Amino acid sequence: MSGKNQYVVRDGDRWGVRGEGNSRLTKSFDTQKEAIAAGRDIAKNQQAELRIQGSDAKFREAWSYGNDPYPPKG
Repeated sequence: MSGKNQYVVRDGDRWGVRGEGNSRLTKSFDTQKEAIAAGRDIAKNQQAELRIQGSDAKFREAWSYGNDPYPPKG
């Protein structure tokens, strides 16, 4: 992976996208669907991973848009 992983997270009654290691949101949205679409664009651009947080605060899935080493060569 070359870019900073992106996270779709709950922000009160809204949803946001935050880069890994950042304390502030990159952008805030009314719906999770909007946040996922924006996070996907950022992750694709940075060749990074997008992780999605569910309403229960647990991360439910992740998508990789970079050089994923699985399956490993060998």
